Amino acid sequence: MARHVPPNAENPVQVVDTGRPTRPSPRFSIIHESDVPWQEVRAQQHGDRRVSVHEKFLEWSGDRMVVLGHYDPGMIIERHGHRSDHLVYVLEGSVDIGGRHCPSGTLIVLEEGAAFGPLVADGDEGCIMFETWLDDPLPVPADEDGFRSLLAEHGVEQLPHPPFDAPDHLEDQ
Repeated sequence: MARHVPPNAENPVQVVDTGRPTRPSPRFSIIHESDVPWQEVRAQQHGDRRVSVHEKFLEWSGDRMVVLGHYDPGMIIERHGHRSDHLVYVLEGSVDIGGRHCPSGTLIVLEEGAAFGPLVADGDEGCIMFETWLDDPLPVPADEDGFRSLLAEHGVEQLPHPPFDAPDHLEDQ
């Protein structure tokens, strides 16, 4: 994955001695979520209703990814892990994770290699979550057969992942 820098990144940045190894030219940037468009990244067919996950890519670099995720009501995400640490904070609505109710205000810490899910967004309002990955954000399925059974049980058709691009507000460094 290429490293991206928002156009408002301060350059040069004042470098402070933290007492730890740092990059020769660390970055400072400020991004407002209203400047970032929603992009559909997952889709399912629930009867006659298309249900999706839309994300705003606030930060996307080789070191981290930060997104706002909007999960439509009833959206089902398979049990999975990630190839890096993953932090999730439920901002609005609620989500069921592996049978545990997680209302707004809930923090989920998923260390690299741990699995969680399935995730089911609240059937009435869905949810909005703030999510970060501290390296490679790619998901690793943990129970593909169980996911197929869960979708069939609810009459849900998994649709192909919609294509999406690196956000326009990010440009190669």
